[in-house]
Amino acid sequence: MAETLTGAQALIRALEHAEVDVVFGVPGGAILPAYDPILDSPIRHVLARHEQGAGHMASGYAHATGKVGVCVATSGPGATNLITPLQDAYMDSVPVVAITGQVATRAIGMDAFQEAHTWGISMPCTKHNYLVTRVDELPDVIAEAFHLAATGRPGPVLVDIPKDILNATMTWHRPGEIDLPGYKPSVKGHPKQVKAAVEMIHRSQRPVLYAGGGIIKAEASEALRHFAEQANVPVVTTLMARGAIPDSHPLALGMPGMHGNYTAITAMQRSDLLITIGARFDDRVTGDVATFAPDAKVIHVDVDPAEIGKVREANVPIVGDARTVLEQLIETMSSLLDGAEPPEREPWFSQLAAWQEEHPLTYHQDPDGPIQQQYVIEQLHRLTRGDAIVVAGVGQHQMWASQFWGFERPRTWINSGGLGTMGYAVPAAIGAKVGMPDETVFAIDGDGCFQMTSQELITAAIDGIPVKIAVMNNTSLGMVRQWQKLFYGERYSAVDLTDHTPDYVKLAEAMGCVGLRAETPAEVVPTLEKALAINDRPVVVEFKCDPEAMVFPMIPAGGSNDHVVLGPEDLA
Repeated sequence: MAETLTGAQALIRALEHAEVDVVFGVPGGAILPAYDPILDSPIRHVLARHEQGAGHMASGYAHATGKVGVCVATSGPGATNLITPLQDAYMDSVPVVAITGQVATRAIGMDAFQEAHTWGISMPCTKHNYLVTRVDELPDVIAEAFHLAATGRPGPVLVDIPKDILNATMTWHRPGEIDLPGYKPSVKGHPKQVKAAVEMIHRSQRPVLYAGGGIIKAEASEALRHFAEQANVPVVTTLMARGAIPDSHPLALGMPGMHGNYTAITAMQRSDLLITIGARFDDRVTGDVATFAPDAKVIHVDVDPAEIGKVREANVPIVGDARTVLEQLIETMSSLLDGAEPPEREPWFSQLAAWQEEHPLTYHQDPDGPIQQQYVIEQLHRLTRGDAIVVAGVGQHQMWASQFWGFERPRTWINSGGLGTMGYAVPAAIGAKVGMPDETVFAIDGDGCFQMTSQELITAAIDGIPVKIAVMNNTSLGMVRQWQKLFYGERYSAVDLTDHTPDYVKLAEAMGCVGLRAETPAEVVPTLEKALAINDRPVVVEFKCDPEAMVFPMIPAGGSNDHVVLGPEDLA
């Protein structure tokens, strides 16, 4: 028998059909009809304190689980508050579906209360977006949105629904077969190109596997490790690819780029072949493009054909899914080797080992001095044995977390890479914990970042989401201060935060969390042990950190990767 539903009921039914288990949102007038049927749905709703928080929660959930994250907001300011998380997800290829309310169709364009041109505003920062104009479109539109968000190059999709559409009635129908002419993402790489790539890899003397975040998005980590071992090629993992191959693996060189380690940076710079998979030659990796890896030929594998040749011409371009193409490479390499061993490349590996020995990542923790953030990160890694999901904000603490945490598996490192969104860590950690409730989720945040979105810990406390937050309090916007110190003659402008306001322990307690503080290096380990022992509510731990500490190595913006700055003396 045909079932009549309102548009709001059809929306929730369509989300259930898409196997959504949780949405993060904030209600308001235009989206209000959808908040009634959600009471009768098994879908969990997590009430954020700001729509930006809801968007980052959806992103953290998607990062941690590999599923599509869902956020909900009302029209006007609710929708515009989602723009930052949508752009963040767009830059980092995170599958998110945003549902926004809109004023009634008859009022669109009339400057109605809480009206914004959401469809137009969000177009540049979404993979696709919809303005629903007929109630019977809803089941198919929602199904298409999830398909678009999760397939090909993942990304955010927005569905804008006028209030009268939510209140209208329709005869429910299950979504039909998805047919999107023009949207046919390539999955398999062209066999001829795959064969050419394998032959080029086999001949190379100084190859580097340049692994990007697409490896993790494609669930290709195991295939990456297999191929690296089979071909005997060292691997660098970008900021978005940390954990794609275990850091403990003998072929792993760590992170390249502006604040990568010397060996990873220089290996790429001196290579004769870059095997680029799921990476986009981001400016933070290449530095000055004109001087980047001058002797290297390029194999570029990406599911998005627009990325190939965008920054660096590819000698062998391969459009396809990272895991599928890696499996093709493995099969083709196996046929080429025919039981033989891959090239030893002894001079190359000897050179890499020498660089690793000469230029390790280092820091000094004075027992009587201020706390170094690297020390906190290393001790947290030791206490958890690395078995945790680490979420970072943006700035010095983010770079140190990537440098000094040993990542052994994918989806255990969540951060804002392309957009560099301060305030990302707290809500993203909440989303990750909702998605992976049995995992320890520890956000490593800066005091500047924390002050942007700390109110979302109210959500965590009330909803019983026991995340843990380390606030690295160096009393400043640390990365900006570092640049002003090095490049602006120590003229510090608008970077100082106070040492005493807010009181992070009292603030945490006021929001329903446990607040802890470590002021000396000796207090770091016992304070972390206390934080790790509390699992029934969120925990905020403030660490009084060295305000003068700076992140090295460093490639100054626009500089050449030939000149790795290992300390301030290299800039003299």
